[in-house]
Amino acid sequence: MRRLAFLLRPSWLALAAVVLGFAYLCFTVLAPWQLGKNTSTSRTNSQLEHALTEEPVPVTTLLPHQDSSAPDQQWRPVTATGHYLPEAQVVARLRVIDGVPAIEVLTPFSVDDGPTVLVNRGYVRADDGGTRLPEIAPPPDSEVTITARLRDPQPAIAGKDPITDSGVHQAYSINTEQIAALTKVPLTGTYLQLTEDQPGGLGVIALPRRDAGPFLSYGIQWIAFGILAPILLGYFAFAELRARRAESAARAGSGEQDADQPAAPMTVEQKLTDRYGRRR
Repeated sequence: MRRLAFLLRPSWLALAAVVLGFAYLCFTVLAPWQLGKNTSTSRTNSQLEHALTEEPVPVTTLLPHQDSSAPDQQWRPVTATGHYLPEAQVVARLRVIDGVPAIEVLTPFSVDDGPTVLVNRGYVRADDGGTRLPEIAPPPDSEVTITARLRDPQPAIAGKDPITDSGVHQAYSINTEQIAALTKVPLTGTYLQLTEDQPGGLGVIALPRRDAGPFLSYGIQWIAFGILAPILLGYFAFAELRARRAESAARAGSGEQDADQPAAPMTVEQKLTDRYGRRR
């Protein structure tokens, strides 16, 4: 065990702490993060591919009442007849469309004999780099029929709660629960995104590309890094131990005292010889 005493030195302890901490992050944070993004992307791609072949159905078949959600039907095309509620309109800030700052316009839509759904009417370009609200065309004030795609609500952003400024409702994510609380208008959990050439439509938001991305390979890489890091630490420790053994063997062959071994105690005869022999 004395040979392994060097592992208790501060430098080795610090290295071990860094390596083990890195491995822990790989398995608990980094790999799950990438694998989770891969799962989400795969789910979106599957739903989108299925939805592109579907014909529109009345929204009330998938969202029959006010508390409805359709998480397994994202991107499914639907039709809805009713009227917009412009007094409860919300703008979603800090959006980027084709690399340019934009604002998405969200207006509740009361479906005839059905629930009230949030409709993403599309986008308008932001003025002054997104610091000033542009002019937004109002939706039709009469009954209309729209075609849209079902969308899952976005997660709320911590520290970015919706606000009302100068009479304009503003949000930073399309979270139907937050928007319902802000506007005092009950909304379904799933919202709608208008397709092209629809009543009340603005700039059309394009469908996402069906690209799996590198998330799966990144997740596997982080798992590999988490496995390799402790193995490399063990290899370096073994290499250090082997070097120390070779050094000890070389010292033993030359008659030198091993630095890692304490000196053997001198006998009484050796002490007397050393003391009186030096006097002569």
